[in-house]
Amino acid sequence: MAKKLDGKALAKKIKTELQQRVSALQSKIGRPPGLAVLMVGDNPASAVYVRNKEKACSQVGIASFGQHFPGDTTQTELTEVIQKLNQDPQVDGILVQLPLPEHLDSTLLLYQTDPSKDVDGLHPMNLGQLIRGEKGLRSCTPAGVIRLLEEYNIELQGKQAVVLGRSILVGKPMALMLLEANSTVTIAHSRSRNLEAITRNADILVAAVGRPEMITADMVKPGAVVIDVGINRVTDQGGNSRLVGDVQFDSVAEVAEFITPVPGGVGPMTVAILLQNTVDCWSGLID
Repeated sequence: MAKKLDGKALAKKIKTELQQRVSALQSKIGRPPGLAVLMVGDNPASAVYVRNKEKACSQVGIASFGQHFPGDTTQTELTEVIQKLNQDPQVDGILVQLPLPEHLDSTLLLYQTDPSKDVDGLHPMNLGQLIRGEKGLRSCTPAGVIRLLEEYNIELQGKQAVVLGRSILVGKPMALMLLEANSTVTIAHSRSRNLEAITRNADILVAAVGRPEMITADMVKPGAVVIDVGINRVTDQGGNSRLVGDVQFDSVAEVAEFITPVPGGVGPMTVAILLQNTVDCWSGLID
């Protein structure tokens, strides 16, 4: 059976380290780090994510400047809020919780965010720094994956890595970070032909497509490292729901050497890196 990559335990370790950093530096800086998470509407999943982020902020010593807006909030109103937060010296990080209601343009809102406060690492300036291999804010989920691989001393240099998914949120930055670690990287997606042949060639397989249990054991190279970014809620015939990833965990765990569980794998790491980005901005590690 594959060894589980325990993102929950590592996230707890990172939060403890961050709490110690905040405690040590706060008297010197004169205030705690500040994070503003903006949520629009009443998406139940988003509400859970925001509560989890605010709870994690409290554990580390980060002040929350989160705001919850009604679903009919306009683009102009949100833009004005972001611009005020850009100028607020108490706020080090700004995050707009996705998804947004359909009438709002998340890309335009991202462009309004000060790149130095873009703790989600998705502003074109931060993505450009990633492409150039320069220091900067990194997208939370792929950065969390890299940190998890490092924790378990999994060698990336020279390995064949396949990223399944090409979103700007995970797939593309994930591929760039693996390339930065000297892996040989393939990006596969819904239009890729012979997908099974591509995934079976992967020493490192990252699944980020949002399709429940799409990756089966016959798609995985024996001894591979399988990273499951997917979080999908499925309901059985009895009406019982549960969270599953993009990977058929039980069968793939019999083939792979390492695997991330869902929940408890990549998800906690995403929040931990968000907190780390915020503290880095506050402490001056990110200029």
